[in-house]
Amino acid sequence: MTLLYFFAMILLLSSTTAKAQDILIENAYPELSFSSPIDFQLAPGIADTVFVVERAGAIKRFRNSPQTTGTEEVFDIRSRVSTQGEGGLLGVAFHPDYTRNGYVYVYYTASNPFRSVIARFDTDPEHRRSIDSDSEFILLEIDQPRTNHNGGQIRFGPDGYLYIALGDGGGGGDLFENGQDRTTLHGNILRIDVDDADDGLNYAIPDDNPFAQNDDGWREEIYAWGFRNPFRFSFDAETGKLWVADVGQNDREEVNIVEAGKNYGWNIMEGSICYPPSTECDTTGLELPIYEYGFSGGQSITGGFVYRGSTAPEMHGRYFYGDFVTGNLWSFYYDGQDAMDNQSIGEVGGFQLTCFGEDHDGELYMCLMSQGQIFRLNMEDVSTAVEPDSETPHAVKLKQNYPNPFNPVTIIRFKLPAESDVMLEVFNILGQRMDVLVNERMSAGAHEVALDAAGLASGAYIYRLTSGDVTRSRHMMLVK
Repeated sequence: MTLLYFFAMILLLSSTTAKAQDILIENAYPELSFSSPIDFQLAPGIADTVFVVERAGAIKRFRNSPQTTGTEEVFDIRSRVSTQGEGGLLGVAFHPDYTRNGYVYVYYTASNPFRSVIARFDTDPEHRRSIDSDSEFILLEIDQPRTNHNGGQIRFGPDGYLYIALGDGGGGGDLFENGQDRTTLHGNILRIDVDDADDGLNYAIPDDNPFAQNDDGWREEIYAWGFRNPFRFSFDAETGKLWVADVGQNDREEVNIVEAGKNYGWNIMEGSICYPPSTECDTTGLELPIYEYGFSGGQSITGGFVYRGSTAPEMHGRYFYGDFVTGNLWSFYYDGQDAMDNQSIGEVGGFQLTCFGEDHDGELYMCLMSQGQIFRLNMEDVSTAVEPDSETPHAVKLKQNYPNPFNPVTIIRFKLPAESDVMLEVFNILGQRMDVLVNERMSAGAHEVALDAAGLASGAYIYRLTSGDVTRSRHMMLVK
């Protein structure tokens, strides 16, 4: 671990108590309830429609509106699905050309023996809104020696290939030593071509898979390896980067940006530390997570999305994630080298946060399995638009700077409920004052100030507004 990485992690862990007050967590569909919702998906070409996956083996379809009062069950394979341990219908992906071919891909666990199944189903030709449960075409089955660490997320990447997350086979501590064994499918992110088939397979191996046509006996489906339980992953809608959250053993929950052919460390490492922690290990060739947290923050990470929504463009580039056990929610910004400005955005309690979802506008949702509801991250109040001058604010309000990240100029906006003495200061992350933007008496209403940071180095900064006896602070990111 580099000294820079060490200090970056100290900074991140110390900043997790920061609160982004402008993000509201609200019930997205107050009139709806679900049985153990575990995945939130969209179908290409079908606007304003959401598909929610229920763990027991069903999919519900409904209109994406808070006024929606009912759902339609469009898929049911409950009789084939085992919910033993951490099993269930864990993931669903619609083919990129779904409106033409009607193909839907699912990941579920079955029993006798306990195994993971990746299968394709067709849209029912007589009922075009439903998925034909009798049309199952099994692509791949993987025996599971234990009922935990199944992974389960499946998604089509920007390249059109299907990506599949598989855990290490279960137990504890990588009982079966799969994490570093490329001759098994366990403990990997797989990548397959579902539009073709190689000899003896119901799918094809992409030619550019990192271990395609290797002579070492390694599974050619492997895209990246060294994972414990990559329960949830997503692709950044703008950059195409693959973000994988890997559930830890006892000490670390981690977030990785995953690239082809790389080794993400389990079970040589858990996050950025050796496993077991009391041992020394050779970390040569292992990829460190871009962010991690200890068990003081939670116990089982649920990966989310990089926000690309239209409601709050100043939040673009922030990765949103949470914890299954505690319900704590956070977001951070990744500058290409380090995760920065990790902020708490609230919590959803112990309702078992099983997934994040993204709608057609890039807004973010969450499935709460034990509560049976879908919540939305409402970022409308994060907007940087200046309210009309005629509107008198009821409290001192400091807006998020825009743009953020920025280089080198950004705008800081604030509102005052009454005329007062105002000071607006900029500090570096060590608490050293770098600039005073305002130090004067100002009238009530909306104000904006430009910060030219041409003389400052890249990094995280804090801007602080003092009005009378009220102080407000926010973080911002300068990237050069």
